[in-house]
Amino acid sequence: MNTCKLEIVTPLGQIFDNNVKSVTLPGKEGEFGVLPNHASLVALLSAGVIDIELADGSHDVVAINWGHVKVDENSVTILADGAVSIGGTTESEVAKSLEAATELLKSICDSDAAIAMATAKIESIRKLKKF
Repeated sequence: MNTCKLEIVTPLGQIFDNNVKSVTLPGKEGEFGVLPNHASLVALLSAGVIDIELADGSHDVVAINWGHVKVDENSVTILADGAVSIGGTTESEVAKSLEAATELLKSICDSDAAIAMATAKIESIRKLKKF
């Protein structure tokens, strides 16, 4: 199976480190996807949601307020100012992470459109998980 290494780091430490099939990122110029063997690049990230497809086909979601990404053929490194992993094993854990992600996005001074789009994605995740 073709995967690449994804690492998400904030000033508080690493919040994700695993092999992934793909990752969709909220770029400053628009959302873009990265697959294994992607061309190298460095890009600015804006407020939004990172959608991570794991090697087993499941998805993880991380909300960020802004950051940078460095992409190489076999690795993706994200340096984010603030990030919240959306998930958990119980209804209350998922609800808390969704609320924290919403607050993170509301706390920044980015464009209203980016915040609205990211908040809408978080709300759709909440509805899919029925929380």
